[in-house]
Amino acid sequence: MNENPDENEKVDFKKHWNAAYQKSPIANLGWYEENPTPSIELIEACSLPKDALIFNAGAGATTLISELLAKGYENLVVNDISPVALAELKNNLLVSKNAHIKFIVDDLTNSDELLKLKNIDLWHDRAVLHFFTKEKNQKTYFDLLKSVLKPKGFVILAEFNLEGAKKCSGLDVFNYNEEMLQERLGNDFELLKSFNYTYTQPSGNTREYVYTLFQKK
Repeated sequence: MNENPDENEKVDFKKHWNAAYQKSPIANLGWYEENPTPSIELIEACSLPKDALIFNAGAGATTLISELLAKGYENLVVNDISPVALAELKNNLLVSKNAHIKFIVDDLTNSDELLKLKNIDLWHDRAVLHFFTKEKNQKTYFDLLKSVLKPKGFVILAEFNLEGAKKCSGLDVFNYNEEMLQERLGNDFELLKSFNYTYTQPSGNTREYVYTLFQKK
């Protein structure tokens, strides 16, 4: 856990993440995944129809959206607080004529547009939740998730685990294990899969994650 979990309250997250995507090529960023294999494996385990509504929280310029489109998923909502990151993502996408992608610039802890979403089949978050170090922001995040996810919907949360880094991109993080994520989601969610995963950054350094798949009852 963090010794000073309120430090991120001083940060303008939109400014921070815009700057991060402006100063370095995407493939050099510490969280860049060339192959988002763990996420794809968990998404495929849900056996969703190709027209299922998939929400990617804090997507940045992820390669996951391209992978999902290549696999035939055609109904995606892509969110980030940084318009610069989403612009980069759009520029690198090859979208089929059947695909419907909605891009939403919004703050997961102070939402406007995101509150209008409904009937999400799958909520995917890799490396976003752990930046919300304050209790009120964590609660707002999970309240949003629970309000937009449909019954029987799935949740993938992949965050730094308890042995993981305490900072990322110059920001404090809040580390999790599967029990802590289960507690946040509550008894209305069932844990289906969980595993620890060592991610290798473009620099060659490693980061320890916990990947979890839950289903709403």
